[in-house]
This record gives sequence, structure tokens and C-alpha cells, in this order.
Amino acid sequence: METSLHACKTVTTKLIGLRKRTAFPHTLTDKATKPSFVDVHFVDFDGVRFHITSGDKKTLLRLSMSIRCWDELVAYGAEEILHREYGQYLSAAVEPQHNVTLDIDIDQLPPEGEEREALIKSISLLKRNVLAAPFEKAFKQQKELEAQGNGTGQLMAIHYRDEEAIYVIAAHDRVTVVFSTTFKEETDRIFGKVFLQEFVDARRLPTIQNAPQVLYSSRDPPLEIRDVPGLSRGEDVGYVTFGLPINFPRFLFPRHFNNPDVAESTISHIQLFRDYLHYHIKCSKAYMHSRMRHRVSEFQKVLNRAKTEVATTERRTISGRTLVTR
Repeated sequence: METSLHACKTVTTKLIGLRKRTAFPHTLTDKATKPSFVDVHFVDFDGVRFHITSGDKKTLLRLSMSIRCWDELVAYGAEEILHREYGQYLSAAVEPQHNVTLDIDIDQLPPEGEEREALIKSISLLKRNVLAAPFEKAFKQQKELEAQGNGTGQLMAIHYRDEEAIYVIAAHDRVTVVFSTTFKEETDRIFGKVFLQEFVDARRLPTIQNAPQVLYSSRDPPLEIRDVPGLSRGEDVGYVTFGLPINFPRFLFPRHFNNPDVAESTISHIQLFRDYLHYHIKCSKAYMHSRMRHRVSEFQKVLNRAKTEVATTERRTISGRTLVTR
């Protein structure tokens, strides 16, 4: 169980790193060395679409992104984060059918080194930074509520996929994040329930008492979002709740978001939880199928070895002719 939680951090770190090493970082690094025309479309997790084009100039790169929950993210402060992170690179003329566009002039890039690498990393995390808006707002609300001593912040819903959403709500002692996820197949639901139950049980181990609290419920939404209209309550729906507490009645927890570096890491990892969950469900199914195929192959070998060979002898007449049975 502890291994599963450690794997969560490992896999999500790899998924975050994937954005730094693939389409846009590679394109930007390549074009900075040798400017040329480019026109690339690609898709990230959750149906987020990107378009990289050089426009009319070889030395100009335009990165555009389309995300389905853009209007909700804007209401939670996404545009302020974009101005903070990208500033001069934000384009006033957004590409049609996209929500945000960055213009990068190759000639104006910093010289090769840490500064350029930091800029490329920041631009490659465009989706992550946009989705960070409700989390940063919730962290800020939590500090205000903590000063007051009680109260509950705004319930922020992010409908980032069909029939699935993330709900973020701040309280005076914690920030709660709820994922609603839909399992299309019965086997996915069973694997998901077993896998998520490990998160609940593993936290009882003394070595990981500082981990966020995790609760799982199928069909019935948790109390924090029970009054939200339009929630699904079918057999194929599950709700995963993460509690990021300031303290706990028995244990003093490290703050998961008061430290800026820890807050950045928390936001980056929790965004990819849904992808991590379904990734492991698919891997588990693939492993089970491979084991089943191996077991069937072994059974076939045993059956083949159990077949008896019928001895056949030729019968001949005294003149040497072969007798044929009719």
C-alpha cells in the first residue's frame, strides 16, 4: 500500500515531466537554434488542444490552447495567473477556436542557459498554470478564513471532462478537493474501487501519517458537494475526496500549501490524479490479461503432454503386400 502511494508521486512526476520534454519544448529549442516554419497540432490529457505555428515569420512562434472549462477558470482568476506567468508573451489576438495564445519571438529569447530553460519549462506548463487558478484562490481563501477562526469559502467547480468535474472548497482548517470520475466499464469500477481503497487504508501506516486524507465513495457524493445540482448518482460514478489539513486532532501535519514551493508541487500533482488513476486501472487490466494468457498457454502445454500416441504398425501379407484396413 505504501508502495502504491509512492508510485502515485513517481508517475505524476513523470507525467508532469512529459510536458517539459515533448512537443513544445522540443519545437521551441529546435527553432531557437534553426528558425523555420512550423505548424503542429497536439492534444494533452482531458482533451486539451494545442496549436504551434510560426505564422508569417520564421522567428515567431505562436502557442495556442483550447480547454473546455475556460470560462470557469477565468472566473477563478486564470487570466491574472497568465499575466503573472507570461506577461509580455500573452497575445491580445487569440487564435480562433482557442482560449489563449502566446507569441514567442525567437530573437528575443534569453541566451542559452538556465534562464532559457526556465522560460521553456514555464511555457510548456501552460495548461497546468491555467488549471492552478481555483487551487490558488482556495489557498488564499483558507488563510483568510483561518484568521477569522471559522467559515467556508466558495465552492469552485471545474468541469474539465464530459460527466466529470473537480470541486475545490476552502475552510478555516483545510482545503478539500473532490474528484468525480465515471467508470465506463464494470471492470474499471471494480479495479478503481480496490485501488482507491488502498489510499484510504494506507494512511493508517505510521510512516505516511502526514499524507493528505483520502476518502472514496461510490454513487453518493460527499457531504461537501451534496447540494450541488446535477450531480450523477449512478453505479458507474465515484467520488474521491482529498483533505489538505492545517492540523488534525491527534497529529500535527506539515502544511501542504502554506510553503510556496510545496503549494506548487501540490497543485501540479493533484491535477493529474484522474489520469494517474485511470492509467493504473488500464495497467492492472493489461497485467491481468497477460497473466491469463500465460496461464492458458501453460494449460495447453500440459494438455499436449497428456496426449497418448497411438502406435501404428504395418501389416503385410506373405508376398510382401501391405494390408489396408477398409
